[in-house]
Amino acid sequence: MARPEPSLLVSIHDVSPKFEGAVDRLADIVSRDMATPAYAMLVVPDHWGDAPIRAGTPFASRLRAWSDAGVDMFVHGWFHLDRSEHEGAMARFKAKRMTAGEGEFLGLDHATARARMADGRKLIEDIIGRAPVGFIAPAWLYGEGALQALSDEGFALAEDHMKVWRPATGEVVARGPVITWASRSRWRIASSLAVAAAARAALPRKAWMRLAVHPGDTNIASLTDSIARTVASLSHGARFARYRELLPAVGT
Repeated sequence: MARPEPSLLVSIHDVSPKFEGAVDRLADIVSRDMATPAYAMLVVPDHWGDAPIRAGTPFASRLRAWSDAGVDMFVHGWFHLDRSEHEGAMARFKAKRMTAGEGEFLGLDHATARARMADGRKLIEDIIGRAPVGFIAPAWLYGEGALQALSDEGFALAEDHMKVWRPATGEVVARGPVITWASRSRWRIASSLAVAAAARAALPRKAWMRLAVHPGDTNIASLTDSIARTVASLSHGARFARYRELLPAVGT
């Protein structure tokens, strides 16, 4: 059996009117070698409660235009901000160390998680005129309530740090760590640059590779340079792919 052609999935996180300029810059960087837009946008309906996306606004029109051009749209939480009181040492560790208070869906109960998912999907679907490709939790962090809500709410795809899966069945459809960057401290910047450099040098070309960027990356010149170099490197000998290719086939 022929080995599948390596494929690169690229996503822009935290898409919001609050970061419109940064999103534009990231879109330009990641799409330079794409014939057509072959990346995903993770849309936050109301980032931190002060940047609501409303139907009929210029930003909503831009979301529709991006989607019509071929960009895959994901629901990316609702507020992105984590306001939960976490129980258990592991949950507290994830909330404190794996994100700067932005793991919104880590501590939510099932009912709250499902309600925010449903509201986010309806908002985005009404704006772009089609169903979002899936749901990805802020900071890729899910609590038990969120995991159950994913399945109950019927999202076709979800993603965490290590995989993409279909919530309805639990089937993993892409494996491997996502390459990303962090800009909120000097040591995180240095670590991000080192990991990306190692990936460019040594990452085996897998069936599915993933790369994710955030608006904050555009504030650090070394990060934007690293992003551009990494996209170019990983796409050499691979093709740019869309998350929708991982959706269940119609009728299955």
